[in-house]
Amino acid sequence: MSRLVFICGHAGTGKTTLARKLIGPLMQATGSPFCLLDKDTLYGRYSAAAMHMLTGDANDRDSPLFLDHLREPEYRGLVDTARDNLELGVSALVVAPLSREVRERRLFDRAWLGIGEDVSVRVVWVQVSEETAHQRIMARANPNDAYKLAHWDEYRQRRFVPSGDMCNDLLMFDNTAPGAADHDVLLARILGEPQAASATVHPLPV
Repeated sequence: MSRLVFICGHAGTGKTTLARKLIGPLMQATGSPFCLLDKDTLYGRYSAAAMHMLTGDANDRDSPLFLDHLREPEYRGLVDTARDNLELGVSALVVAPLSREVRERRLFDRAWLGIGEDVSVRVVWVQVSEETAHQRIMARANPNDAYKLAHWDEYRQRRFVPSGDMCNDLLMFDNTAPGAADHDVLLARILGEPQAASATVHPLPV
């Protein structure tokens, strides 16, 4: 069985770091190859060139222009690339914010994903507090975050914690300071195995 695993969440939550920790154990546990598809790696240079041409700001990833015209093609291409790998028998670990898709539950819509019932789908929502995310974004000093930091009050309105029906089948993971046991529990949940009795994935306080 091929596996499609999404690692989603807002900026500064540590999605890519978490995905890199998981991909080796996932391949070892399943005995199957995985590809790592990070949106920023796949489309970062292209989007930088496009935004530089359109606005003169190659690092803009959060303005209305980007969100209205480039966001959807990036995400659609990311999912299409994952599907191409799945059709070749290569499982995919996809890293991207995907907040809108989580909110609208598109990642559980097999028709939207273009996959059949033979693919196992898991969606992980990675979260930390707003303060922690803000600190991490400032510390990493990525030029692509400049718009977020300059318009933080605007950006923070897009941040949300999944709740209600949105959480059905969503694997919530607090990435504030996880230990090895927390990663093991998450791995078991992705694989569909029972959680270890001695470890839990602690939710953030609301």
